[in-house]
Amino acid sequence: MTKSSKVNSDPSLPYTWTQTLSEVSVTIKTEKPVRGKDLDIKITQTHLTVKNKTLNTVYIDGDLYKPVNKSDCIWQIELYKTTSQEWWSCVIKGHPEIDVQSIEPENTNLSDLDGDTRGMVEKMMYDQRQKAMGLPTSDEENKQKILENFMSQHPEMDFSNAKFS
Repeated sequence: MTKSSKVNSDPSLPYTWTQTLSEVSVTIKTEKPVRGKDLDIKITQTHLTVKNKTLNTVYIDGDLYKPVNKSDCIWQIELYKTTSQEWWSCVIKGHPEIDVQSIEPENTNLSDLDGDTRGMVEKMMYDQRQKAMGLPTSDEENKQKILENFMSQHPEMDFSNAKFS
């Protein structure tokens, strides 16, 4: 998980957390090492509970800021957001919030994008490279092909003095 540049913490909470646009990672502070079998962890789409059964300690028990894909959540308590284009201001509703405007987003890989968005970004990158080299963009290439097709279908027309912009 590529993290946001800021670890979000509040001294009153027993955990810190970081996030990307698609997931949240929660790190729980404990007094001493804890074994997995000592923990009772319940993750639903809207609620997170983390308890230490041995010490009878509740680390987290509250509604999540936004829903998660619970089948994708793992024991490191990385929460996968249902809306991956939004920063969270807190993990648990009612807990201290952070200023999401201060988060510097990570770079996005093309492979992380859905098909339509990826196609649009690849087209924009191609057009930018073409312009930098003084070559026609994909739209300009398409217009040129249409014109050439029209001209080949109408050899009787003289285009020698035609001006195209």
